[in-house]
Amino acid sequence: MIELENVTKNFGDVTAVRDLNLSVSKGELFGFIGPNGAGKTTTIKMIVGLLRPTSGRVTVDGIDIRTEPERAKSRIGYIPDSPFIYSSLTGREFLWFIGHLYRMKASEIKDKIEDLFEYMEIGEWADSRAEEYSHGMRQKIVICSALMHDPKVVLVDEPMVGLDPKSARKVKVALTERVENGAAVFVSTHSLPVAEEICTRVGLIDKGAMVATGTVDEFRKSSKRGARSLEDIYMEITEGG
Repeated sequence: MIELENVTKNFGDVTAVRDLNLSVSKGELFGFIGPNGAGKTTTIKMIVGLLRPTSGRVTVDGIDIRTEPERAKSRIGYIPDSPFIYSSLTGREFLWFIGHLYRMKASEIKDKIEDLFEYMEIGEWADSRAEEYSHGMRQKIVICSALMHDPKVVLVDEPMVGLDPKSARKVKVALTERVENGAAVFVSTHSLPVAEEICTRVGLIDKGAMVATGTVDEFRKSSKRGARSLEDIYMEITEGG
């Protein structure tokens, strides 16, 4: 569903991502972890088409994001690390706007908004302007917007930032259910317990290069220190152990 082939991204003399090869399959929840500045957000922005690779190829559901951007993006639901909503719109109006972008029928948009707002417990905030929202409420609305059109591929950059524990749990359940229904979910997070809990496979990126990929069980078996938690495994790998 997601394929990166020899992808490199340079910003002037700085190489943010270096010769990255990665494949995320249908029915997989892939966790993308690494230190600050490792290239996680840059990679996600290349997958969703916000940045162009300096070299290499990115495909989503078999579609080249560079040559057929609109067709590829129609398959994607994207939850960025900083939630953006037009401040003059209400949450409901914003989701109507998103639904029309994806050419959904009015009846589908209406039903989907009601279902998502009920699930995420938007409540009375549904018809308040976004300028009145807390960061957490903005995040919840953006999560709803990314799931509006039942995307085949979901990309999430730090999904739990600003969410209360109950909302965070609901997001984890929603992402897991997407995978069970055949979607591919790509999650970048600093929360290693979250990655350990929900991800079927994990990739560690450092200094723009992929250092290791595998399931948590595979990492445990290869640990020279007998590390059990993903946090301990992460520290072992990044420390060169």
